Amino acid sequence: MNLHHRLRLSVLTSVLLLINASPALAAEPAKLAKELQQAKTYTISSAPIEPLQIDPPTLPDLSGYTAEAVQKKINRSRPGKVSVRRMLQEESLKEFIGGDNKAAEWVQRQHGIPQAIFIDDGHVTLEQLGRQVPRQYLRETAPGVYLARLPIVIGQKGVLEIDGKVKELRLSEEAGAFMVNDGKLFVTDTQVTGWREKDNGPATFRSPEAFRPFLLSWGGTETYIVNSKMASFGYAKSKSYGVSISQYTPNMAKRMGRAEPTGWILGSEFSDMWYGFYCYETSDFVVKDSTYRDNIVYGIDPHDRSRRLIIAGNTVHGTRKKHGIIISREVNDSWIINNKSYDNKLSGVVIDRNSVNNLIAYNEIYRNHTDGITLYESGDNLIWGNKLISNRRHGIRVRNSVNIRLYENLAMANGLVGVYGHIKDLSDTDRDIALDPFDTKVSLIVVGGELAANGSGPLSIDSPLSVELYRVSMLAPRKSSGISLNGVLGERQDEILDLLVRQRKAVLIDPVERQTEMLD
Repeated sequence: MNLHHRLRLSVLTSVLLLINASPALAAEPAKLAKELQQAKTYTISSAPIEPLQIDPPTLPDLSGYTAEAVQKKINRSRPGKVSVRRMLQEESLKEFIGGDNKAAEWVQRQHGIPQAIFIDDGHVTLEQLGRQVPRQYLRETAPGVYLARLPIVIGQKGVLEIDGKVKELRLSEEAGAFMVNDGKLFVTDTQVTGWREKDNGPATFRSPEAFRPFLLSWGGTETYIVNSKMASFGYAKSKSYGVSISQYTPNMAKRMGRAEPTGWILGSEFSDMWYGFYCYETSDFVVKDSTYRDNIVYGIDPHDRSRRLIIAGNTVHGTRKKHGIIISREVNDSWIINNKSYDNKLSGVVIDRNSVNNLIAYNEIYRNHTDGITLYESGDNLIWGNKLISNRRHGIRVRNSVNIRLYENLAMANGLVGVYGHIKDLSDTDRDIALDPFDTKVSLIVVGGELAANGSGPLSIDSPLSVELYRVSMLAPRKSSGISLNGVLGERQDEILDLLVRQRKAVLIDPVERQTEMLD
């Protein structure tokens, strides 16, 4: 069986978006190429077109994810049971109050044995909660504005609803307030803010180590945030990042019989968060039509062993330290579609650390300070119909990843290369290679789309296992010498362009060493 038959896959079309070009960083590809181990000889041949002709990807049906559907999920039939009691010995709070003197943070802030507000059973609104607990712990400071000075914990049978009758819930930074959902949480048509009482304003970011209020939902929970604003959450402590959805540790999850957490975020805004959204071992979560702006480390960050996530129609911009959207460490079978990600400190979208079988389609990714889309050590992904414009480095960068299918993408006016594929030995880095094994191999299928006016050329691919090209339009080279391909493509540029442009055939670039192995 030919290699290209083994490397078939799928993704859709794009339109032009006009944005000013970033300055070229012309010397960079040559510098990077020195690190790589080049294959000695490649063959260039025409490949059958039929296997490369695939249908546009099927997108998930988003019509059911609405505010009305969320309202139907709220069971208000059983009045809630509310109490104020010590945080100690509570399973849902062990992450924050357990060993290593973790309780000291709350002893200091509460000036005594730490307590929390618990919703143990049934449904309660925030207004009802305010009437049932002492005013020093939760009080209305202005019509519809509430200040919480204790953590709020929703038990496994509890339901908390914060609706439009609440203008704003403020979680006191000084008093150590935060929210833990171990049941069901509904936040609709309102605002929840980390609050600095001393300044009578939001608990804006000061340093990674400084406590700020946060929201965490555990395994087995449902969390719904709809048409709401959340701001000034999170810091660099485990499970305290901002809005986090996380399974318990394996032993606790098994003992407590908790399934993976899930929920929806619809039409909401998140700003000044340590992480705008973080999840861990989460299934079927939907983040749709929301805005993540000016967050600290990441905008949207699904993590370890999450699956079937939908990240659709969001706008992510102004992330200060790292990426706009990143999925990392076995985040599989998910959709990143129709988002805008721009002006982030590093990449617009990142697929990282063995995250496979994902669709990244129809996104507009521009003016990010490194790459548009970055794939690290993550094979079997489909990149379809994205617009990657004026990013400071590469439009699409693929490292140590095989079976990457790039269909109908527009990469224009990026600082370096439109599509850059390479291998890299990471054994001497601090990445956890033992937990994340991968091969230093790269293989690409590039079909359709346009690679135009990129600073260092349209394509550069070093040491590939194989490359297939078909119907790739390469326009408006910035160099006076015209279109130039880099890496192994540059060595055989005339043959490649003759097949691709003049003869309009599909091109297979295949290492002789690989062909010999297959024959053996």
